[in-house]
Amino acid sequence: MKRVVLGLTVVTAMAFNACSSDNDVALSIPQEPGIEQPTSYEFTRDGESTVSFGGQTTRIAMATELVTALKINTTTETELNNMFAHVEGEADFSDAELNASGKNIRSKVAASNDFFAANTTGSNAIKADFDSWISEQATTVFPNWSVEATAGTAGFKQEAGGGAIRYVNAKGLELNQAVAKGLIGGLMADQILNNYLSIAVLDAGDNRTNNTNKVLEDGKSYTTMEHKWDEAFGYLYGAEANPAFPTLSGDAFLNNYLGKVDEDGDFAGIATTVFNAFTLGRAAIIANDYDLRDEQVAILRANISKVIAVRAVHYLQGGKNALAAGDMAKTFHQLSEGFGFMYSLQFTREPNTDAPYVLDSEVEDFSNQLLNGNGFWDVTPETLNTMSESIATRFGFSVQQAL
Repeated sequence: MKRVVLGLTVVTAMAFNACSSDNDVALSIPQEPGIEQPTSYEFTRDGESTVSFGGQTTRIAMATELVTALKINTTTETELNNMFAHVEGEADFSDAELNASGKNIRSKVAASNDFFAANTTGSNAIKADFDSWISEQATTVFPNWSVEATAGTAGFKQEAGGGAIRYVNAKGLELNQAVAKGLIGGLMADQILNNYLSIAVLDAGDNRTNNTNKVLEDGKSYTTMEHKWDEAFGYLYGAEANPAFPTLSGDAFLNNYLGKVDEDGDFAGIATTVFNAFTLGRAAIIANDYDLRDEQVAILRANISKVIAVRAVHYLQGGKNALAAGDMAKTFHQLSEGFGFMYSLQFTREPNTDAPYVLDSEVEDFSNQLLNGNGFWDVTPETLNTMSESIATRFGFSVQQAL
């Protein structure tokens, strides 16, 4: 698979503006004079790196192990739940460092400052969705591992021509895909767009004054504002071998799908746009240019949100095409991935607003359309087309571009 190597070429916001088109994926803003576009995510103070996002790397690693365990039918419900809501010191993972960590996945799902600090009901409902997917995988799908799935009965279904075997619930949904793709929105995007890039978080308390005066956190080389920005960066690039020069091969979550969307000629350049916004925003924080910082936040919200929407439409259409070909296992797989990305739309963020591109109530309606009755067994091409058009229109691209 082609991978995009980032950080090797200087591309300024001015350059993006010069080649804008109807399909432009960037909110292009001229770069302020005096602040150069960094070519890598490397920032130092007195010879010491000021970049730190270890917690994000840890949670990505935990999520990776959880998603793998959801495909191993000998894993118990308790083991899966313990991986999701890990308690420090418990032997829930294969990695001793993860076991020793006081961090976990569940506490950060639907936990952003902007969307959920005053909406615990919504946060709890979303956490409960993940809990239910994990539980159903262990208690319903795993026991039916050797049963061929039919409408209303969980089990396996093999793709045409001796292809991959898919394990689905009674409605044809691969619950492991619901969890994996749901985390792209519920964990990664929500924490990036609505928490660490939140102006309320970046400027909380004395953060702006302390950053301007370069007051560092106790025993650290960075200011609090620098660190918050780094933590947003970490949820996208934290599993990279060299995050300063990411190749988009670090994990199977948002990092991977940013690369996949960038590989589509209709959205080529989106990966560089995102990386440059992260690096320029960090440079703006060092330079105390908070207007430029906030402009990069807008760019990141627009483009990361678009990645989720493009893949939602891509997989819904993939499911429609597999359905037309009569391959139900492939239909289930494509629609399961589409379901997870569709679920993640409620965590997107429209720039310069306090709202997602798609409301949680709209996501619930999409979900009901897909899962009513026998779910994916009964879904129609018309439903998938209508849903795809609705999502694509909201984000300013065409269904055809997402294929």
